[in-house]
Amino acid sequence: MSLTVYGAPLSPYVRKVRLVLAEKALDYQLEIVLPFAQPDWFKDLNPLARIPALKDGELVLADSSVICQYLDDKHPERASLLGQNAEQRAQVRWLEKYADYELAPLCTFTVFRNRVLKPSMGKSSDEAAVHKALHEQLPPHFDYLEKTLGATEYLVGDSLTLADLALTCQLVNMQHGDEQIDAQRWPNLSAHYARIKARTSVQGVLPSEQKMLAKMRANA
Repeated sequence: MSLTVYGAPLSPYVRKVRLVLAEKALDYQLEIVLPFAQPDWFKDLNPLARIPALKDGELVLADSSVICQYLDDKHPERASLLGQNAEQRAQVRWLEKYADYELAPLCTFTVFRNRVLKPSMGKSSDEAAVHKALHEQLPPHFDYLEKTLGATEYLVGDSLTLADLALTCQLVNMQHGDEQIDAQRWPNLSAHYARIKARTSVQGVLPSEQKMLAKMRANA
């Protein structure tokens, strides 16, 4: 097997790469590398010491966006996840970055970090930060995404793209932190999340994540 993904399953960025691989029906091996206390050899794959990294034969890549775009370019015989034309590809890249840079600090590095990671390390959750993220910082982003999505099934075009997967990856981490989108306030976004989460690719990774969460909470 030539494809190896290095990272931790609960990382939204690792999850995003794994979902692309699943949607592309590409076999791969996952080698666990945690965000902290990484082995020395990992810096040979990514000098920034961030997950994920990907090795495809002799090629080594880092950064989830770069990896996902590479996988899409490398396998044009399979359904594209980057859009069907220049306009769609630009929209997909924008919305992927929006999820990675605007939602991640709140869904993952505030809600998930405080509700899951910190307790597993014997630290207290900063509930004031969580409350601010949920009630002040995230709503404008959800308003924008609700409007962008409208009544359509997907964020861009009429088929699944990397934008849908990137958004879902952040919302999964928010849900791991025991929070969900208000379906009454953001009905389109809530329905979109449920729809993408129900896909075989997402359902394929969630059971192992739930087991990890249960173990982390048991040890908290």
